[in-house]
Amino acid sequence: MNLEDTIAAISTPLGTGGIGIIRVSGPKAEAVARTLFKPFKSLEVFVSHRLYHGDIVAPASGAILDEVLLTMMKRPSSYTGEDTLEIYCHGGYLILQTVLNEIIKTGCRPAMPGEFTRRAFLNNRLDLSQAEAVSDMIMAKTEKGLELALSHLKGNLSETINRLRRRIIAALALLE
Repeated sequence: MNLEDTIAAISTPLGTGGIGIIRVSGPKAEAVARTLFKPFKSLEVFVSHRLYHGDIVAPASGAILDEVLLTMMKRPSSYTGEDTLEIYCHGGYLILQTVLNEIIKTGCRPAMPGEFTRRAFLNNRLDLSQAEAVSDMIMAKTEKGLELALSHLKGNLSETINRLRRRIIAALALLE
């Protein structure tokens, strides 16, 4: 895995829905937005964590692909710790795939499964138990399972482990 490249993927499950999300993470995220997004209001600078309304346009033909909401999250204050772009499209598979194809044409590569979370871990945005908790939350089948996974994601397991670790180190120091 190369942390210097920019990755993109549809982040919502397959199927038809009102909204579908495409995520882009890496150094080219803002360039992708500037290439494909035509805001309805004049826009000089993307302010981090702010929603913008406009069209996604295919640069080669100028064709409007969808009317979207878009947000840029600047590093390090994003999920992955990298510049991250999220595009909120209408949720049809064809729309999402068409927009993703245009993103790939800008020089991004398709993300591997779990790669956004892996980048969050490698960029110290999540520890290992939190990264595993993301999968646990997605796969949870019961309310208790979801509650436990959320607790791990919020760092409760990590804090318990760190507290026990400090106590063990203190005990070892006394023994020495």
